[in-house]
Amino acid sequence: MQNTISRKIYLELLPPTEEDARGDRERILEQLAPEYGEVSMPLSVLRTLYPMCRDAGYRLTVTLVFNGSGWEILRVEPGDTSYQLYGAAVDYGSTTLVMQVVDLLTGKVLTEQSIFNRQIPYGEEILSRIFYTKDDPEHLKELQQVTADSFNELIEKCEKACGIPGEAYTAMTIGGNTTMIHFLLGLYPWPIFETPYAPVAENPGFLRAQELGIHLPGYVYLFPAAANYLGGDIISGLTAAKLDESEELSVFIDIGTNGELVAGNSEFLLAGAGAAGPALEGGISLYGMRADTGAVDRVRIEEGRLKIHTIGEGRPRGICGSGIVDLLAELFLNGWVDSLGRLNEGVSKRIITVKNHLDEEQTEPAVCYAWASESEQGADLVFTQHDITEFMRTKAAAHTMVSYLIESFGLEASDVKHFYLAGAFGRYLNIESAVTIGMYPDLPRDKFVMIGNASLKGAYGLLMDCSVLAAAQRILKKITYVQFGNAGDFVEKMHAAQFLPYTDLAQYPSVKKKLEERKQCGFC
Repeated sequence: MQNTISRKIYLELLPPTEEDARGDRERILEQLAPEYGEVSMPLSVLRTLYPMCRDAGYRLTVTLVFNGSGWEILRVEPGDTSYQLYGAAVDYGSTTLVMQVVDLLTGKVLTEQSIFNRQIPYGEEILSRIFYTKDDPEHLKELQQVTADSFNELIEKCEKACGIPGEAYTAMTIGGNTTMIHFLLGLYPWPIFETPYAPVAENPGFLRAQELGIHLPGYVYLFPAAANYLGGDIISGLTAAKLDESEELSVFIDIGTNGELVAGNSEFLLAGAGAAGPALEGGISLYGMRADTGAVDRVRIEEGRLKIHTIGEGRPRGICGSGIVDLLAELFLNGWVDSLGRLNEGVSKRIITVKNHLDEEQTEPAVCYAWASESEQGADLVFTQHDITEFMRTKAAAHTMVSYLIESFGLEASDVKHFYLAGAFGRYLNIESAVTIGMYPDLPRDKFVMIGNASLKGAYGLLMDCSVLAAAQRILKKITYVQFGNAGDFVEKMHAAQFLPYTDLAQYPSVKKKLEERKQCGFC
């Protein structure tokens, strides 16, 4: 049975007679009532009924959309158009917006397109954008407008790609973090940043697209947030992972601008978030970049020779998060860095001395992963000792957040059934490399599930199945949010994790085995 968030219903109604002179509106609503109950019809739709109903011989197609409290008629069309029903699912990120246009009758994704968020010129980091709008109504209005413009640009891009006009998208579902949703709604995001960290709205629900400046005819649904730093993108992702439907303990990890983690099962969910993104999106390095064309996403060292792979197969322009994880893992396994992440100068011609780009009067060692003759910009692409140190802090934060949540249950990592790795970073990540550097625990690899863009998957799931609304609310009720900064031993645990892979190598037997094998082969 169809359970989509919008529906098209073909009706063949009896026309009025002297014996039955009921209005057109009443005939339509009466026909819908047995299945949909009390359906509302806006004045804008009511005004279209005459003479359309009579001209069509009372053979009509009614488009219904769910508005949060019940069903509403979006439009009435002459004839049978019930074979055409479309919706849009969106992952609304601080850097990138991704949209899928979905045929709601078949579930087929007709196109998936992405664009950069037009908020970026107001600050690469979210905090810069928050400060831009603080106590300034005009700046807030400006950010809201560029946000709506981003959505409209993406709609136009999808239109061109699949040929389905935006006016045909009957519903839109959106997963976005708490701050991004505030920008979309034109709400001041400052309370998210300031104690007691209470957003203006956590669960805005269904809103008319046109009220937000989005060029669509119906409603958009905004997945609710659980806390200031645990937003609707994570709740959307959790509905896709179905973490709360299993009796076994699982962990959901989404590393992007922030690192968000949720651990639990059908009985309880414990969640937390912390800064992670700048390093894992390549932002710590002079030549760091997002996972885009030209980004080094894979690195290998074979018999002392460093080999790279780029997204798009072209010349390298920089290195993204998954490439950094690979690079650090390979440097460690081959003895190019020690367990503290310090480069061993002289072990390879790839380890060179460069000027510190933060202080050009100083020099530091660096590994050159692409010589000037190999790179797109004609310059040596390097990852410096400073970059490594910064990344070590980030990977330590990711490790500590995972271990802290698991230990909060009185359990060990081995008790976890699945580790769901979400987000663009998780999409490209080599799990072997991530375990090698100690980002994740050393567990059987089949426990790690690459779920990809979980926020987008959850938004798609809601388009196709209204029951996801109840799932989102069920998840909200179960979640307990942990402020990592308030954890007494968090800093101590962070320090212990700032080693490769960890202070106690016995906790990483597979990494220990790799090191021993390479030493025996004389590779490190």
